[in-house]
Amino acid sequence: MRHGKKINHLGRKSAHREAMLSNMASSLILNKRITTTVAKAKALRKYVEPLITKAKSDTTHSRRTVFSYLQNKESVSTLFGEVAGKISERPGGYTRIIKLADTRVGDNAEMCLIELVDFNTLYSKEAIAKKAKTRRGRGKKVEGAEGEAEVAEKAPKAEKAEKKEKKATTKKAPAKKGKE
Repeated sequence: MRHGKKINHLGRKSAHREAMLSNMASSLILNKRITTTVAKAKALRKYVEPLITKAKSDTTHSRRTVFSYLQNKESVSTLFGEVAGKISERPGGYTRIIKLADTRVGDNAEMCLIELVDFNTLYSKEAIAKKAKTRRGRGKKVEGAEGEAEVAEKAPKAEKAEKKEKKATTKKAPAKKGKE
């Protein structure tokens, strides 16, 4: 029976698993988003979120503790600099797992994106607010923007005319096969 054994071994020995999670955590911190399997992403979330919480207090002790997990100076400096600055107000939940529709070709494993939450601009409140302000109807023209609007209207018409000319020149009579 496996009562109370919560850790997902991911089909690896402990040394291999720790090295893999360390490398994946470094990649996540440096790139802000990585593609992996769902099982690895869930294991990585448990591994990296306590490290991000440690990065909130920038002390020598916390830097050394995080370095003992990551073994990468560049990712530690990025974590304590850029990442810790953005997540300082967040009380947890620093990563987001987004499942992808496609599966891996070789073994049909479910794939996903794991990303740092505050570094995705698509889900930020500012992006949603900007998107909500778009207008569908035609509004009044601003005096300074009239010239720009006329140029913008003429450009698509000129492009369409050029495309028609190209089609006319490229169309030739098809060569007949058989008797000549």
